[in-house]
Amino acid sequence: MNKIYYLKTCSTCAKILKQLPNLDRFELQDIKPNPLTEAQLNELYAMAGSYEALFSRTATLYKERGLKDRTLTEDDYKALLLEHYTFLKRPVIVAGDKIFIGNKANTVAEAVAYLK
Repeated sequence: MNKIYYLKTCSTCAKILKQLPNLDRFELQDIKPNPLTEAQLNELYAMAGSYEALFSRTATLYKERGLKDRTLTEDDYKALLLEHYTFLKRPVIVAGDKIFIGNKANTVAEAVAYLK
């Protein structure tokens, strides 16, 4: 499976997509109009090893809800990821059996190198 979960309105996601070689080999899913399904989230979980790895602590809702002051469980992360698209660390790039999560420079560089 070659798929990228991203947010079309996110300038960082757009910048990263421009850097990726062979983008035409990927199915793109804009997570705002097409949120993750539970099945998709479970597939990402299997690759990432945890829901927490997929979770964005920079989401505005994370701060607004005071979640930073709580100890969240894997079940909490899963529920939040299914509840609102903004909790997904993005982009999530799935290339075969490899997953790249988020927009940190080293993650993007690894994805670009892997996809060449």
